[in-house]
Parts: sequence; structure tokens; C-alpha cells
Amino acid sequence: MPYVAPEVLRGIPYSQSADIYSFGMIMYFAATGRQPFTNCAHDKLLALDICNEIRPEINEQEAPKCYIDLMKKCWDSDPKNRPNSTIIYESFLQFHKACKGDILIAVTNDREIEIKKQFEEVESYRIVNQLSNENDQTTTHPQAIYISRLLNSFTKELPKYNDNKSECLSCEIK
Repeated sequence: MPYVAPEVLRGIPYSQSADIYSFGMIMYFAATGRQPFTNCAHDKLLALDICNEIRPEINEQEAPKCYIDLMKKCWDSDPKNRPNSTIIYESFLQFHKACKGDILIAVTNDREIEIKKQFEEVESYRIVNQLSNENDQTTTHPQAIYISRLLNSFTKELPKYNDNKSECLSCEIK
């Protein structure tokens, strides 16, 4: 459930935008090494939280700001505001070009210099904190489930998606 877009939880069919939301959660896992929402039950309350724009927290030092910004755009509650796959591809290409360090691929502008700096700062943070992270055992909630399953029992009481966010904010899980 943590990888499922809010509109899908509300019964709207999967779309490319829903896949982009899921990709944003994969970006979170890649940046932190932690599954999203590992500390809570994957139940009706989590479905409601996701619909109410609750997203996993990320320490700004765990990933470059440019990466976090892209990830959060993928998580946008409005599918129309999420980047498409071309924008994501171009962003990752820019990250790669800025960080490659190859003489043949020169960093050519201030944006790429800033991206490279952000990645270098994160790498330094990871090296310094590697030992403490090895001892950090994150506890997974016993009802956090990361395998495929039907979501109908969790989502049937959520209001259908529309542009009026207040409808979801005021709904209750019985």
C-alpha cells in the first residue's frame, strides 16, 4: 500500500501519473534504504493518511536537495502536478552528467555545479555516518506488509477522487 497513489486508493484506475507516484516511493527507498511507512500498520488509517497528503519523512542530509525535490514532485497529491517520465529521465541524466567526474563530460553550468556539490555533500555525510547506520536497526511494524495484496478492504470507504480535497480531509474510516 505505501507505493500506491492516493487517487488509486480512492478507486481511480492506474495511470502513468500513479506510476510516477510509485516511482517517487522507490526513489525514497533508494535514497534512505528504508521502506516507506515501515513504522506504521498498512491499514485503513495509512490509506487515509496517504489521501491526506502524509508522506515519508526524509532527512535532508540523506539525499541531495535536487533529488528530494524531484521525489516530492512525484509524490504530489494532484496527479497533474507530477512530472512525466521524460522529465524524470532528463533530471536523472542531469544528475549523472553533473556527478560523472569524467573529463570528457564537463560540468557546464551553475546548475550542474550545484548538483555535483549536493551529491558530494550527501556522500560525505554517508561516509561519516556509515558506522552508526550499521548499528541502526529500524523496527518494522508487525502490520507493515510489503507484498502484493488486494486493497479493496482498505479503500472501499474512502471518497472517490475529485479536485475537492476537503472531501478527503473530512472523511472518516469506520
